[in-house]
Amino acid sequence: MSTSLPMPQMPRTDEGKRICQVVKVKPEHLDEYKKVHAAVWPEVLGALRKAHVVDYSIHYFAPHNLLIAHMRYIGQDFKKDMDGIAENEATKRWWALTDGMQESFVEGATGSESGPGWWVTAEEVFRMEG
Repeated sequence: MSTSLPMPQMPRTDEGKRICQVVKVKPEHLDEYKKVHAAVWPEVLGALRKAHVVDYSIHYFAPHNLLIAHMRYIGQDFKKDMDGIAENEATKRWWALTDGMQESFVEGATGSESGPGWWVTAEEVFRMEG
């Protein structure tokens, strides 16, 4: 009779690309922003899942009225998947609803649906493994 030791935990290989983005929320729209995000439309969530976006959260940093989004992308074709989100009709309506509550840090930005982008991407400068 042989006894076997438990297999060591292997590092996860499905972590994907970690993304952090920042935008400013207009203080007069903060309560409304929180309210709509308490009940995000299922079609918007579905578009994100279809585009291989997981572990998506948005945090509010009150001293500077910042919204800080964190997510992971676990797909193979980032541009194609992000284009798919942008083409989703529910997402377009969602952006029309929420963009007016925000101020972008991206120079020349006019909204989520067009231009150079809306949320600015933050560089990861530290990460603790495991």
